[in-house]
Amino acid sequence: MRWIVRSAVAVCAVVLLSPAPPATAASPISLTSGFHVNPNSVPATWARNNPSDSRSARIQSSIGSRPIARWFGNDANIGSTVANYAGAADGQDKLPVLVAYNIPNRDACGGHSGGGAGSAAAYRTWISGFAAGIGTKPAVVIVEPDALAAYGCLGQAQRDEMAGLLRYATEQLKAKAPNTYAYLDAGNAGWGTPSTMAYRLNEAGVANIRGFSVNVSNYYTTSRSVTYANAVNSFLGTARPFVIDTSRNANGRNSDPDGWCNPAGAKLGVTAQTGGGAEMLLWVKTPGVSDGPCGIAPATPAGTFNPDLAIRLINGT
Repeated sequence: MRWIVRSAVAVCAVVLLSPAPPATAASPISLTSGFHVNPNSVPATWARNNPSDSRSARIQSSIGSRPIARWFGNDANIGSTVANYAGAADGQDKLPVLVAYNIPNRDACGGHSGGGAGSAAAYRTWISGFAAGIGTKPAVVIVEPDALAAYGCLGQAQRDEMAGLLRYATEQLKAKAPNTYAYLDAGNAGWGTPSTMAYRLNEAGVANIRGFSVNVSNYYTTSRSVTYANAVNSFLGTARPFVIDTSRNANGRNSDPDGWCNPAGAKLGVTAQTGGGAEMLLWVKTPGVSDGPCGIAPATPAGTFNPDLAIRLINGT
């Protein structure tokens, strides 16, 4: 605010300074020239470290050289870790996709990727640092896969805590990462009803951010995922943009009731792009990383890269 006091003999200007306004939100898509390819993704690192393996070249060309989201979990230095990653992408004028995956009681139903922050207070500190690490750099963030979909596996107190933490996460991203498109995870086409998911999204603060994500780490086709997301939107009150994980969905999901966990016959889906029936189609789950010790990888723990899984996704077998 500026006040100017004038007299016949002199002009005196008194300037009262107010804090600078926050950065104006902008589309991270328009601020960048394509999606970031992480040279140190798990498949790229495996291929680089195993050059004599007959599978290496195919894994690198089909998976390691593609844009894949990077997942972030418990890290005492999360702010600097995220800042370095988003900064490296920004330095190349590319758009990184990050996954915030550290909420208490995560993977409550499957259990293979359980863990997360040790307390609600620890999570608030972590997600605040995560958002601050992005800052004004352009980014896409998928917020806590499976959290809302897994409510049925939690007690009421745990549900209430999770909803509050997700709201806090959306508030932090809105306040500290203005050039980020963030999406609350909304499960998948086979997990919960659209009306229930819409209620949970509203409760968790979807209005604070860009929208929601579907099919993360699952296998439902893009068309079925679009139908599900549109149904969720019909119950939201105000429709929100959505993104779809296409990393492993080219062949859809088989009829096996355990088909969410390393099923046979899955295949790589279309690579990261804008549009395609959603705001973006993304590789959120890293192809070749196990869902757990199950399916066609019964001895591979969740989160571990298995080159045989990767080759089967390339071949669709």
